[in-house]
Amino acid sequence: MTTNGGFEPVFCTIVPPHVLDKLAQAEDPALSRPARQTLQRDAYERTQRRLTTVIGAPSVAPPAGAEPAKPHRTVYDARHGTDLPGRKVRGEGAEPGKDATVNRAYAGLGATFELFLKAYERDSIDGSGLPLDATVHYDRDYNNAFWNGEQMVFGDGDGEIFLDFTIPIDVIGHELTHGVTQYTANLTYFGQPGALNESMSDVFGALIKQYTLGQTAAEADWLIGAGLLAPRVTGKALRSMKAPGTAYDDDVLGKDPQPATMDDYVRTGRDNGGVHINSGIPNHAFYLAATALGGHAWERAGQIWYDVLTGGELKQDALFVDFATLTVKAARERYGQGDELDAVSKAWEQVGVRTL
Repeated sequence: MTTNGGFEPVFCTIVPPHVLDKLAQAEDPALSRPARQTLQRDAYERTQRRLTTVIGAPSVAPPAGAEPAKPHRTVYDARHGTDLPGRKVRGEGAEPGKDATVNRAYAGLGATFELFLKAYERDSIDGSGLPLDATVHYDRDYNNAFWNGEQMVFGDGDGEIFLDFTIPIDVIGHELTHGVTQYTANLTYFGQPGALNESMSDVFGALIKQYTLGQTAAEADWLIGAGLLAPRVTGKALRSMKAPGTAYDDDVLGKDPQPATMDDYVRTGRDNGGVHINSGIPNHAFYLAATALGGHAWERAGQIWYDVLTGGELKQDALFVDFATLTVKAARERYGQGDELDAVSKAWEQVGVRTL
């Protein structure tokens, strides 16, 4: 955890290291080689982020002439290299080009901006119009996408296990939400606070997808990364908020290890204390609250989660019980003794997290 209000070095990936570790052990070099290379690249980027981060979240002013409450997007092409950000290929307001990956990244940045602005009156991820930058075509056969504290980066996948990482809009929303968390609660990326950090990104990634598609909580699939897995993989997505532990069950990838309740909480030193695994518990709590309330999940359930993330009371080292308690408080303060309070309280009870 940081001190004196400082911000931790941020490097957050969509594909958990335990998935890549499993792939790296595959007998087929076409599967193991990209996984090993991705793990090595992630380790390098994570180290670079630690070495170059200064105390305090980066403050980047919108460009001169930029309209308030409007996105300012720039998409770059790494051309299969690793130098960031790469060559600029599309700026704000430019027409779509022939590269579908560039167009999807641009649209995903816009969809994320729109959800936070329209639903929560937040002007970009820092609340002050931060420009949104993304780099596509990063490295070769790179099986990940990440937020490095300053920008989004997307790999093209290896085509064997993972496809282009700009395909699922919730992956884009997930990674950018790490930026929102960075500028607000700045949850420590380890153990339960790290799992909450990951869960916040899954929650708002799912809401961005649902908002873009106009879906109600009942209509949504509640999958994170649907469309990312290649046809040979036995699975639907990276994670399921509706039924954690069921997103994939594959002879190469293994079985989705996410628990849905505290009864199956995983204690591990890997993956920063299981941040991508135990996030299934708060993920499922949000799903239960949102579906109990019905309608559009970004409205009431999403508002409560947003209130807690940005309200100033959520500590960097918050545990599940701390977060749950604050959601109950936020539901009561915003909506009174109604359905919202009942739905949130019951959701945490169902996943085995007590509230104070």
